[in-house]
Amino acid sequence: MTKSKKILLIGGRGTLGSAIVKSKVFKNLDYPKKKDLNLLKELSIKKYINKKYNIIINCAAIARMKECEKNPLKAIKVNVIGTLNLVREIMKYEEKNKKKIQLIHISTDGVYPSNKGNYTEKSLVEPYNIYGWTKLCAETVVKMIKNHTIIRTRFFNKKNIRFDTAATDIFTSMIEVENLVKKIKKISLTKFVGIVNIGDKKKSDFVNYKKFKTNLKPCKRKDILKNLSFSIAKDASMNLNLYKKLTNNL
Repeated sequence: MTKSKKILLIGGRGTLGSAIVKSKVFKNLDYPKKKDLNLLKELSIKKYINKKYNIIINCAAIARMKECEKNPLKAIKVNVIGTLNLVREIMKYEEKNKKKIQLIHISTDGVYPSNKGNYTEKSLVEPYNIYGWTKLCAETVVKMIKNHTIIRTRFFNKKNIRFDTAATDIFTSMIEVENLVKKIKKISLTKFVGIVNIGDKKKSDFVNYKKFKTNLKPCKRKDILKNLSFSIAKDASMNLNLYKKLTNNL
């Protein structure tokens, strides 16, 4: 990617967005605050789209499962309607200016059934909670744009592990957020169009977090489910071969 390319980051205050900003791996990056660019306010989207960006990275979403379950309409508004508003304005801009914008959209491994693992990009999608369904709907909207890259992932911040226990029998391809930023940079260089899984080697939640929080205690998935009114992953691990193939020479 050349320095001349202008990049717009939406959702720059979240865990991933903040990590992207802090990393400085993307040059010529704009990351407006929500008050200035709100995906539920089409005029504010249009204002920024008209600044002629080459790449837009969309990290904006309600990602907390409990919040989505508690307020599904809000989750649909932000995760689906907000994405639709963004896509609509990009399409209008492209039609008017005869210029393509690369949209990199952050999705989730929660679109897979998450019970047997090793999911490829072509695996059956069957979300197991409201958050997953809203993200799957958003993916469908993003596909309306020809030049799209949908990243299915799960990440965490090693400096902000807020719980005291983690399950030894929940498996994912979860990746530390700083490493995810580097991989998003790499996939952006490929100009790949489609869906790609990005993550790390399959590990249990306990193994993933224990490395960064030594006093973490083990528990079982059933112990976590006792306090929840919705389902969570059992084995959401993903097949990462496509990402490796796409970035092998970078």
